Amino acid sequence: MTAADLLDRAKARNVMVATAESCTGGMVAAALTDIPGSSAVVERGFVTYTNRAKQDMLGVRAETLGTYGAVSEEVAREMAEGAIRHSQAQLAVSITGIAGPGGSEFKPEGRVCFGLAAKGHPTRVETIEFGAPGRDAVRRAARDHALDLLSDGLSLFA
Repeated sequence: MTAADLLDRAKARNVMVATAESCTGGMVAAALTDIPGSSAVVERGFVTYTNRAKQDMLGVRAETLGTYGAVSEEVAREMAEGAIRHSQAQLAVSITGIAGPGGSEFKPEGRVCFGLAAKGHPTRVETIEFGAPGRDAVRRAARDHALDLLSDGLSLFA
């Protein structure tokens, strides 16, 4: 599904969307807002690259960051739920990961955690291991996966 199709489906369902992005730095919001008329659907995007930004803008708890680290499903959950709480959107996607280069034994390059929050529904989280194809490739793959998640999330709204 293209970003344009996603926007058309969201508009037809009267669903506003928010994004909460770390390693993609706004690429999901950019993919959506590149399309004319996207303001009917895209409510806002949060680029929260630092832990402080995640806390200040989305309400991610310091305890969650301290216990699990920024690249975790727990933080992705709080980011997505925070995007819903701090916006007028009904559907939000979050992304936090290690695009590279680098990483560690416990959090390798290419690990990206996603959250999908929808008002009135349980939040979904997942981790995708994209491997180490390079920073640009990981970021593009994460953007595309987030768009797919948003598309899936629209099925929750009749």
